[in-house]
Amino acid sequence: MEDARVHEVVAALQRGDVDAALESGLMEFTGNDLDQAGVSSDERERILAAMAKLRFAWDARERYRARQQRLDERTHKREARRTQAPTGDGAAKPALPTAAANALAKALARAKGK
Repeated sequence: MEDARVHEVVAALQRGDVDAALESGLMEFTGNDLDQAGVSSDERERILAAMAKLRFAWDARERYRARQQRLDERTHKREARRTQAPTGDGAAKPALPTAAANALAKALARAKGK
C-alpha cells in the first residue's frame, strides 16, 4: 500500500467520513501495510477498529439477509401448501403419507370390527 493512501484513510477517519476511507482502500490494509506506512499507534488502532466495525456490520447484514431469505422461503412453502390445488377427483391431497393413511385405515377397520 502507498503511504499516501494510508494517510488519506487516516484523515478520512478523523473527519468521520467512513465512505471516503472505504474509497481510499480502508478494507485492503494489512498489518504490514500499516507498519510500512509508519502510522502512529493511535492511527493504527483507529484503522483497525474501523475495519473491525465494518466487518462486523457487513457480517450482521449478511446474516440478516440469509435469515430473511429463509423466512421468506418458509412463508412461500406454507402458502403453497395452503393453496394446494385439489387432485383430479376433486378430493384434497391427504395430509398423511400413503403408508400412514393405509395403516390408519386398517386400524380403524379393525376397531369397527370389520
